[in-house]
Formats: sequence, structure tokens, C-alpha cells
Amino acid sequence: MINMPQFKDIRGHQQIIRHLQNAINLNKVSHAYIFNGEEGSGKNILASTFAMALQCDRKEAEPCLECRSCRQAENRNQPDIIRITHEKPNSIGVEDIRVQLNADIMIKPYSSPYKIYIIDEAEKLTVQAQNALLKTIEEPPAYAVIMLLTTNADEFLPTILSRCVSLNLKTVEDADIKKYLMEELQIPDYQADLCTAFAQGNMGKAIKLASAENFNQIKDETVQLLKYINEMEISEIVEAIKKISTHKLDVQDYFDLIMIWYRDVLLFKATSDVDSLIFKDEVRYIQKQANRSSYEGIEAIINALENAKARLNANVNFDLVMELLLLTIKEN
Repeated sequence: MINMPQFKDIRGHQQIIRHLQNAINLNKVSHAYIFNGEEGSGKNILASTFAMALQCDRKEAEPCLECRSCRQAENRNQPDIIRITHEKPNSIGVEDIRVQLNADIMIKPYSSPYKIYIIDEAEKLTVQAQNALLKTIEEPPAYAVIMLLTTNADEFLPTILSRCVSLNLKTVEDADIKKYLMEELQIPDYQADLCTAFAQGNMGKAIKLASAENFNQIKDETVQLLKYINEMEISEIVEAIKKISTHKLDVQDYFDLIMIWYRDVLLFKATSDVDSLIFKDEVRYIQKQANRSSYEGIEAIINALENAKARLNANVNFDLVMELLLLTIKEN
């Protein structure tokens, strides 16, 4: 069973939650919603909780978690909450939409007030699939609710955007993330600080790092690399990064950890304040790097990290990206 929260248990996103609950209370539920936010930002939890509340037997703005429909939704077998799947990893094709949604939506709900379709990774919808979906969104049956979950709403046709209620997920406050990690996942203060800084307002990312079995190993290997990077040869650094990236975390996540380190270096250079640092226990090395680098040099490194992330997103060769990044770090 998937442990589903109620709206009141979700951290952050209060504006969106109010919007969804008002729609239920005022009986003004739209036929189509776009949940737009980066990976791990909470799209799935918001959409799933909304779907569960819409189908809940108590007909209130908060799912009860106790009725038959809520229990089915928790077990992912509520017959009127349908999740669209796709065979191809990088695209949701026209047949996926025709077969799983268009052909099915005319059949009335089995046991609920609504028939709800959740399309995760909706940015992968091909143009043909979007056009097929558009026909349904333009003239949906009264009981239909379609939820598009995406990391990039710009991929949608303007006609889709204009017919959906767009909900853009914002970042969650650091204090809320840290509190959640310490209370719900019971991780120590120092680890919660690092995971929160790493997450940059994304609860999913914070939980992912906090839940990594080898958290301390990941952190230690990253810190070892950064402490001695100036003394290392480029080939040694590339090997070290390759070794680190064999862990479950994405190499992009390492860039975020490295980013936190250089933000600490920049912060210490500007303020000499140890208490504000995330890597407090490495202050000797942070001070050494702060003394050695100029402000421009540290900023060049932070910019190079952002560029490296963008290049990897654009599928530029991994070794080439790493070499450019590491040369910038060595130079500065």
C-alpha cells in the first residue's frame, strides 16, 4: 500500500491546495489541470490527493482515508482513477492516448462521481498525442477530470494550455523541508541542513538524498574530492567523479553538492562566519580555498557548474562536460 497523505500533511504549496479545495467546496472542478514543476516538487502527491478527495465517499475537501474509495486509491486500484502508462521511455504516443483515454472516457464512472485520468511526465506527449487529447479536453463528458503532470508546460500546444487550469508549483521553504526531514525521517540536524541546502526548495530531492542508504559515503567522497581538488591531476578528478556517480544519485545531484561547497567558500570569503556554513566541520579547508580564490574565481566555478548541468541535460558527452568543468575549477 502507498501511504497517501491528506492535504493537511503536504508541506508547502498552500496556494495550490486552497485552489483545489475551493474547487471541491464550490463544486467548480475543472475538466483539465496542469501541475507544472520540477522533478520531485510534489506534483504527484498533489494530483493523487486531489483525485482521492474528489472520489471520497464523504464528499469533503479532504480525503477521509477510511472509505472504500480512499482505501482503493491508496492501493492504486480505484477503478475510476486511471494512470496513463507508456511503453516508449521518451514519448507518450497518440495510440497511448487513444486507447487508454479517448476510448475509455465515454464509459461512465464505475463507482464514483468522477472519472479521473492522471498523465505523469506529460511533457513527453507527442504533438499527435496532444492533438488527440485536445479533442477530449474540448468536449469532455461532465464527469471527466484530466490531470497533466509536467516538468515543462512549455512543451504543450497553446490550445492545450488555454483549456487547462495551470498550477505552477513553487519551491518549499527551507524551514519546512528541514522540519519534515527531522520529524518524519528522523535524520540528525547536520544531515537535515545539508539535504535542505542541496534540495533548493524541492522536497523530493531532499527526501531522496536523506533516504539514500549511503548518504555519508556520498557526502564523504564528494568532500574528499573538493578538499584536495587543487592537488589532483585532471585524470584523477575524472576518475573520482566517475566513481562517485556510480551511486544511486544522479550526477546532476553531485553538482548540487559541489555547488553547496563553493557557496560555503564564497560565503566564508565574504563574511568569515562559520555558523552560516553547511559544511561547518570542514571549515579549515573552506577557509583555505576562500583565501586562495578571488570572488570572480568562485563565481566562475558556480557558473561553470550551472553550465555543466545544462550541458548534461542537453546530452552533451559526459567526459567532455566534466573536463570543461574541472578545468574551470582548477583554474580558479
